[in-house]
Amino acid sequence: MVFKAVSEPVGKQFVYLWAITQFTGVPNKGLFEINLDRRKLKTPGGKLFTVPNEALAVAVATEWDAQRDTLKFYTMHLTTLCNTALDNPTQRDKDQIITATLKYLETDTVCYRVEEPAGLVELQKNEWDPVLDWVERRYNVVIGSSSSIMGPQIPEETKDTFRQHLGSYNFWSLTDCIAVHAAHTIAPSFTGLEYVITQLKSVVLSFGLVDRHLTVEQAVLLSRLEEEYQIQRWGNVEWAHDYDMYELRARAAAGALFVHLSSESSTVKRKLLQD
Repeated sequence: MVFKAVSEPVGKQFVYLWAITQFTGVPNKGLFEINLDRRKLKTPGGKLFTVPNEALAVAVATEWDAQRDTLKFYTMHLTTLCNTALDNPTQRDKDQIITATLKYLETDTVCYRVEEPAGLVELQKNEWDPVLDWVERRYNVVIGSSSSIMGPQIPEETKDTFRQHLGSYNFWSLTDCIAVHAAHTIAPSFTGLEYVITQLKSVVLSFGLVDRHLTVEQAVLLSRLEEEYQIQRWGNVEWAHDYDMYELRARAAAGALFVHLSSESSTVKRKLLQD
């Protein structure tokens, strides 16, 4: 299966002819590779860049197609996440990633509350309590919140429940290719989820986003609640605050999309264009 896109050259801009190919034979059966200008895309570690479904491959290729005057790798979040999942530069296994993820629960943004000013106290209660209650009901756990500098005491039962939930995330594909590289490849949905958590500084908000209870805009706004309160009170720094917000939205959206595309069976529907 091949999907191609051609862009016309404009001045000195980067222009790529890209194609997506699905492997039909072992050891890469079922995986998709991306070719840029007839060259196979590879990871920084030198591995063949392969993804589990066509939708993710198209999303990555679209990032490359969007590059123009210069290659801006800092805008190519899906490409970076795929590279991380394939190369596993920190050489962590599944259990290590789960343990690292659960540490964020102990310092979760929505669990730490202020004692003053009264306006922010009320805002945190009104905005954070509903999503915290939803996560507790959704996973049948107790998390709680605290205004103490030590934060809330997370029950071990809650950590065990989340550990079991995180352990249910699938690898890209149960193929011979993944088995061969199992020692060096990590579960990509973990890569995306951990990325979202590090951006939002919250396991609670990340679960809400990945489970589609929150939109990207809602999750980002809730993660920046104190900052938004200060902006409303003291004013906005022209362009700076907006840039930070939109950049955080882009990263959170990419991470959530990566989780969905790497843990689900996705296909691409093509539409025939007629004159």
